[in-house]
Amino acid sequence: MGKLKKKGESGAATNYISRNQALKKLQLSLPDFRRICILKGIYPVEPKNKKKVNKGSTANKTYYYIKDIQYLAHEPILNKFREFKIFLRKLKKAIAKEEPGTAQRLVDNKPIYKLDHILKERYPTFIDAVRDLDDALSMVLLFSTMPQTDKIQADVVKQCKRLSVEFQHYIIASKSLRKVFLSIKGVYFQAEIQDQPVTWIVPYQFCQESEDAKAQEAIKKELQETEKLKNLFSDCKVFLSREVPREILVFVLRCFGGEVSWQSSEAIGATFHENCDSITHQIVDRPVYGHTYLSRFDYFPGVELPPHLSPFVEEQEGDYVPPERQAMLEEQRQTEAGESEAGQENEEGTSGEGLSKEEKNLAIMAMKKKDKRLYDQIMHSKKKKRSEVRKLEAKRKAYDEAQSQKKQKTK
Repeated sequence: MGKLKKKGESGAATNYISRNQALKKLQLSLPDFRRICILKGIYPVEPKNKKKVNKGSTANKTYYYIKDIQYLAHEPILNKFREFKIFLRKLKKAIAKEEPGTAQRLVDNKPIYKLDHILKERYPTFIDAVRDLDDALSMVLLFSTMPQTDKIQADVVKQCKRLSVEFQHYIIASKSLRKVFLSIKGVYFQAEIQDQPVTWIVPYQFCQESEDAKAQEAIKKELQETEKLKNLFSDCKVFLSREVPREILVFVLRCFGGEVSWQSSEAIGATFHENCDSITHQIVDRPVYGHTYLSRFDYFPGVELPPHLSPFVEEQEGDYVPPERQAMLEEQRQTEAGESEAGQENEEGTSGEGLSKEEKNLAIMAMKKKDKRLYDQIMHSKKKKRSEVRKLEAKRKAYDEAQSQKKQKTK
């Protein structure tokens, strides 16, 4: 008679391990475990059948692949985590015993670990690093605008500002900026670095920005270096008024070859004055008579903002397209049709006739089972998309009707 298998010792149960079991196996605290998982790129998983994994129980637990935990068990940085834990225990003991000499000696010999080998493992090539640059770049730009506190050191803020300015100058020199979008969170940018899209967000600069004069002076000195690039704004000489977000506009305009300046009393680095005769454009954020603005009354304080279109959305066939986007696409089609009208006159349409309903049914009946399942899945997804589009169209129609009724009441 064969040996009976016990429950939980074979099958799917042996592929997963709970978080508490992983902590005991690695002998780590929860913060250290989370840190090493982030560094190594290991994430929790959801088993297909929790009952089999958890020996019949359906209690909510966090699971990991056991092979990932075994992979972490051989990580050299775990020893550094344990050494740091011992260092903190000894330091607290020395401070409690009022032994400043011992405490200082421990601080001078504090264990330090490096992440070079982890970076090489996760990003063996430069392209791999560029693909995962979005979050790290957004974090650097966030810390570059934060004030110095007891938890945020001045050196960290200064280094983040230096890195952000160097990256912006690289984007300017390489002409790789592709999209810009203003949202309530901040300004989204997208650049193309070695054929890889990189998207990051820059927070707005409000009055709570750090007042570190030396750090601001270093940034503004670096921003005044203008690259003479021939591109969209190469013939533009732009002057910025004091109320506009200067650093963001300077970055965008210089990326496309424009020359930018501002009031010398506002910040250092101004290259020309407001009364210069060669200025082609002036950017302001206040009512100016004699000029036309795009719905500027819709952006007054207390007014409900109009719908905004994100440049990062690319509509596919069958997707919902807002009316504003449809108007933009129609204008682009008219412009392109006017340019290529002469070339299209000699072309002849050769569109083939579509299949009849009966022919389609016969073609479906002749399919193999595998192809039929795939076809059914495709048709189900298309039907689901059409249902979502109809819901969005009805929602937009209700919104437009509510807005028109509101305008009639105000009149």
